[in-house]
This record gives sequence, C-alpha cells and structure tokens, in this order.
Amino acid sequence: MCTQGVKLSSVINSIGMELIEIPAGKFTMGSPKSEKTREDDEAQVSVTLTQPFGLGKTGVTQEQWKSVMKSEPWKGKDSIQADKNCPATYVSWDEATEFCKKLTAIERKSGKLKADEEYRLPTEAEWEYACRAETTTAFSFGNDESKLGEYAWFDHNFKSVDEKYDHEVGLKKPNPWGLHDMHGNVFEWCSDWYDGKLRGGVDPIGPEEGSSRVLRGGGWWFYPGGCRSALRNSFYVPSGHYYYLGFRVSRRQSVQ
Repeated sequence: MCTQGVKLSSVINSIGMELIEIPAGKFTMGSPKSEKTREDDEAQVSVTLTQPFGLGKTGVTQEQWKSVMKSEPWKGKDSIQADKNCPATYVSWDEATEFCKKLTAIERKSGKLKADEEYRLPTEAEWEYACRAETTTAFSFGNDESKLGEYAWFDHNFKSVDEKYDHEVGLKKPNPWGLHDMHGNVFEWCSDWYDGKLRGGVDPIGPEEGSSRVLRGGGWWFYPGGCRSALRNSFYVPSGHYYYLGFRVSRRQSVQ
C-alpha cells in the first residue's frame, strides 16, 4: 500500500507523547553506490516489515524522560539546552531500554496499552523504513543538501551562528509521514547490535551479541552526509553517555 502524500494517524499516550502509526510494508534498506558520502556498511538489502508499529513523532524529550525516570542525566552537562522540549541526552542504551520498560508499565496501568503491546527501541530496519517514508533518495525530502536546513539541525548551525547544542524537538519540517528530526539534532539509539553488513529479509534484527549498538539520524554537530537516511553509526557501547545522543520509542506487538 502506497502512503506517500497520505497523512498517517497518530495517538497520544498517557505522558503526552505522540506516536505516528507506521504501516507494515516493504522497502530497500541502505544506499546505492552512487549516493554521495556513502559508507561501506550501507550495501542495499530488501526488507519486509510484517507488523505496523507506532513511532515517536519526535525523540523523547527531557520532560517525558523526567515524568518516567524521575532523573535529569543531562543536568549540569556541556553542549545541551536544559528545556522540557529539548531531547533527553546523556542517556545510555541501557537507560533508554529501561525507560521503555517503565513506560510500558505506566501505559498498561493506565489502560492505554494493549496486553500484547510494549514500548521498545526501534530496530534499525524500522528506523530507516520510517525515516524514508517510501522515499528512495539520500534524505526523506530528496537529494538536495541545500534544503537540509529546513528539516534538520546539523553542523551549519554552529558553523554559522555558534549554536553548539541540541535544539527543541519538532521545530524543523517533518518527513512525509509526519516524523520530525529524523535527520540531525541528536543521534538515536536503535535496538540492534551493530553488524558491518545490513540484514535484509522479513522483520530483520541485528546479531545476537556485539560490542556496540546501532545509532541513526545524524546530529547537530554532524556534516550533511552524516544525516542521510541510510547513515549508520557504530562507535558507541550500550553503557555510554553522550551529549549528542538520544532516542525515540517504538510501540509494537510484544515478543512474549
């Protein structure tokens, strides 16, 4: 089913987080050899996602994090803005996963979550599928890097106006499915262990073990090519805390 140009439905959960309802579907993951600044770990594969899922319209904000975790890991740290609508950063993969577990419990208690659903980090395949929104270009808006500033916070901001920090979510234009900040602002944790070769097929996930988790999306300090739909980052251990790293949640059917 083609959904390009169609506004997808969304729901708002009990902590005020809006999730876009992403349909099941097929897509080509990775980038063609002709794509500018392409990396060797982006060789294209065909992917089928058999189940629809909800995905945060934006990354998790500081306000949302505090409402669930009762903490402020970014407090007093460098290169961030302390604001309720800015991304929750200095959050490790382990902590982001714990956030998802606690949010699941909150939502089940409130009756807003079905018994067979849960919150988790998106898989790498889910993340790129949602980012592309049925596009096949380097960015969800096309191939023209000159338009990136309309959709993303990236290194142009601090090079031109010295804004060396993340920015409030949702201020830039969304992708065709209504998701904001899929390019730039902060990198986002995915659930998968990193593999140097993309995994295709039906509902793919990464290897069973590894040393680093996959990051997607680029960041406010990254160059344009580093904010592409296919760009993968693999340099960070699950316990690490970084000023340019946040996450968004996926709501989907439980594996249990």
